[in-house]
Parts: sequence; C-alpha cells; structure tokens
Amino acid sequence: MRRFYKAVEVVPCAGSGGGGFTIQLDGKPVRTPARAPFIVQQQPLADAIAAEWSAQGQDITPATMPLTGLANAAIDLATPNPIAFAAPLAAFGESDLLCYRAPEADLAAEQARLWNPILSWAENHYGIEFALATGIIHVAQPPATLAALTAAVHALDANRLAALAPLVTIGGSLVVALALMTRAFDPDALWDAVTLDEIWQERKWGAVDDAVEAREAKQREWLSAARFLELLRQP
Repeated sequence: MRRFYKAVEVVPCAGSGGGGFTIQLDGKPVRTPARAPFIVQQQPLADAIAAEWSAQGQDITPATMPLTGLANAAIDLATPNPIAFAAPLAAFGESDLLCYRAPEADLAAEQARLWNPILSWAENHYGIEFALATGIIHVAQPPATLAALTAAVHALDANRLAALAPLVTIGGSLVVALALMTRAFDPDALWDAVTLDEIWQERKWGAVDDAVEAREAKQREWLSAARFLELLRQP
C-alpha cells in the first residue's frame, strides 16, 4: 500500500469508556485489519507503534511494523476468543524443544548447559517436573505438568497471548516463551537456547546464507515480541 498520510499522532481515548490510546493518521483513527478500533492501553506502546507508522517511506511495509502487527493480533484474534487462541500455544508443552536431547554427546552437553537451567526454573516456578528424551521419539509429559503450563497460558490477557504466539512458534518451546514473559532470563540468552541446535549444525557443517538470513528475520520477530511485552509493563 502506498503511504497515504503525512501526520501521525497518539491520541487518548478518554471518551471510549475503557481509556487507552489510539493512533491517528492525518486526524483519522487507525483501525485493525478487521476494522475494529485500534486502541492500546499503554502510552509507551502507542508511542512506539506511532513511530512505526512515522518511519514508513513511500510504501507501507507491514514487515517493518511488528508492534502494530502484534497489537492487531491481540485485538482481532486473541480478544474475541482467547481460549481458542491460547489452545494451540498451550499444546506446545506436550513436545517442548527443551525436553528432546541429541544423541551426539557434544551437542547433548551443550543442550544440558543451556536448557537445564530453564527447565529447572520452570519446575520451581510452577511446581512441576519434565520427562526428557534422547532423539525425536515423543515422550509424554506428566499430566500435572501439562495442566500447569496450560493454566499459565490461559491466565494471560489478549495482548500477552498475541506476543506469546511468535515466541512459541519461532522457538518451539513454551517453557522458553514463559521464561521470557516472566523476565526469568535475558531475551538474548533465551534466543541462544532455542537456536542452539541450528548454530551447532552450522559450526559443524558450515553456514548457508539463506538459513542465516531466515534465522536473522526470525530473531527480529522474536525480539519485537519481547519488546512488545516490555512496553506492556510500562504505564
């Protein structure tokens, strides 16, 4: 889409009943792809989203507007049916990346070094335990573990569910996503954890340009979700 506006402004929504802030383009309020009012509750988040709109050139490029996209997902997808939105995310607990260890001793040692502290945090935080496997054969997790992880996901509001989605689907780990959401570990350290296998393969066999570019794009999306979560915490 060609850029059709000049001025971008953050405007309070005091008259909407729930408060919050919207973005106006040349005085006209932004709407979501489903034509719902675009409203976020935190001004720092609204300011960051407005900056994305302001930074657009002659063409509007959605890929350069990740915060806008997450807010749209929260409003259009998570808010109408949070239970349905949360269900596939909670299901990642049944086959979490961190529970599957490599048969190669050197990689398994690296996995243990990076992954065990994260699993230990989750076990202590949620009062659960995990079953580990070697290889890719599915291992069933204890029912109490799945119940606790599912409850943690369903307790999230629509905005946090929207941010959780890329964290889980990119990383393949619900545990890592929850650790990031609760600030248990640094986002960069958690990114290293979910890309460990890929980086190890590159060290062993060499990097492929397309794969590196794809991972870098995923990292930008991952860190944008982490930033979205941080902006939600600000008043």
